[in-house]
Amino acid sequence: MTSLTRIAFNSPVLNVMSKAALKAARKLIRDFGEVENLQISRKGPGDFVSAADRRAEATLKAELGHARPDYSFLMEESGETINKDVSRRWIVDPLDGTTNFLHGFPHFAISIALEEDGEITAGLIYDPLRDEMFYAAKGQGAFLDEKRLRTSGRENLSEALISASRPHPGQDDAKTFKRQLENLRSLSSQIGGGRNLGSATLDLCYVAAGRLDAYVGLSLSPWDMAAGLLIVKEAGGYISDCKGGHNFFETRSIIASCPGLHKTAMTIINS
Repeated sequence: MTSLTRIAFNSPVLNVMSKAALKAARKLIRDFGEVENLQISRKGPGDFVSAADRRAEATLKAELGHARPDYSFLMEESGETINKDVSRRWIVDPLDGTTNFLHGFPHFAISIALEEDGEITAGLIYDPLRDEMFYAAKGQGAFLDEKRLRTSGRENLSEALISASRPHPGQDDAKTFKRQLENLRSLSSQIGGGRNLGSATLDLCYVAAGRLDAYVGLSLSPWDMAAGLLIVKEAGGYISDCKGGHNFFETRSIIASCPGLHKTAMTIINS
């Protein structure tokens, strides 16, 4: 069982995010234990997990709203909430890796980002089962707990470990969906190893930590990548959308990698 480690942050906003994530995590850990029991039942855990997702989001919204009552919200379950301060908003995924959670697979996270005037200025991603807290503030570096993060130094695709999220049918037109799958297959044929771990937020953290050399995400939502974008960037990684720009929320895509692999990976994805 996780110890729910508390870190002493220099940043007041990261303190707020950490407190909210830790409180929501306690409930998710308890609910995850119940899901493991529900796996053997005929009814299955589907409805229970949906309720767990909503409970975690309610906790996060209450904690963040109490600390910064004027800030707006963009959340996976409840959507957008416009408050007095429209220039600042929390972008929150209360349970990234829902399918993993649903099957009792222990790989999921809570993701919180702060967006100010259209720019992500702080991000925190917490894996409650491993008690790993990844975080970054603009211009201050990226960290896992209190250890500074740096991306890997690999430059050859043949040696690289890359994770990719499969695009979802129905979210893109048939032509785009087919092309994305073909490009992912082309990429996978040239790399040292491939993974599909089921949590975009943790994939981005793993790139920042050098555990993965690159991550390709397609058909993503803002809450899937907002916090991770900053964490990878502050760890020295390269990020772009799949068109080579930075319109992540519009294209719903991201390529995040160590510096030596980004150009090659982006070329293959856009071939």
